[in-house]
Amino acid sequence: MKPRCFALLLALALSGGTAQAADNQLTAAEKSAGWSLLFDGQSLQGWRGYRLKGLPENLGWEIRDGTLHAKGEKYDMSNIPMAQFRKSELITEKTYNDFELSWDWRISKAGNSGLKYLVTEERPNAPGPEYQMMDDANHPDGKVGPTHHTGAFYDVLPGAADKASPVGQWNTSKIVIRGNQLEHWLNGHKVVSSILGSSEVKAGLAKSKFKSEPGFGEKIAGHFMLTYHGDETWVKNIKVRELK
Repeated sequence: MKPRCFALLLALALSGGTAQAADNQLTAAEKSAGWSLLFDGQSLQGWRGYRLKGLPENLGWEIRDGTLHAKGEKYDMSNIPMAQFRKSELITEKTYNDFELSWDWRISKAGNSGLKYLVTEERPNAPGPEYQMMDDANHPDGKVGPTHHTGAFYDVLPGAADKASPVGQWNTSKIVIRGNQLEHWLNGHKVVSSILGSSEVKAGLAKSKFKSEPGFGEKIAGHFMLTYHGDETWVKNIKVRELK
């Protein structure tokens, strides 16, 4: 057997016999299952600024080494209106209703970021629910409690900081919405499972900063948003599968 063939067979054996796609690419099986890429590693095609027709002038994100990289600009968040950060955030041009969304990410030390979904441009103070991505051990928000931990439905339903990789290492996250059923996954663990509009979600909303935002936490067809909090964050392999 030729060395190259042996190396290929060995790689397949170590991966359980399943071909692995390179970063920001899909395997044949993923394509067959209906997955599509939201980031190709080289461009921002398919993305635009929130409430903008094109990209923001002061873009907080850049493409670096095949990742979407949030530039690190440390701010005292208590003195900066969220509207300023919203000018650096990105949303998908397309909206999604029922879907499975997957992405890989890592965060800088004491960093905080998030990915929002069911995003509407009609509610700028609370565009949509947020999947929390954070260095729980070193960011002050991590000490607020489980509803601010990695994987949380931010400020509404608790996440699971213990399922996150050490800071600086890659995580794989997933959001699944089918009908009103909501799931957050973190590194293969289901960390949130609830029903949008349920008594559980309403109780969480009533104690959250979103309690006065009409329609927040309810099921709508919406965009995905990459938030920007001034902390270095890296994202890649963003892909979605629409569910019928």
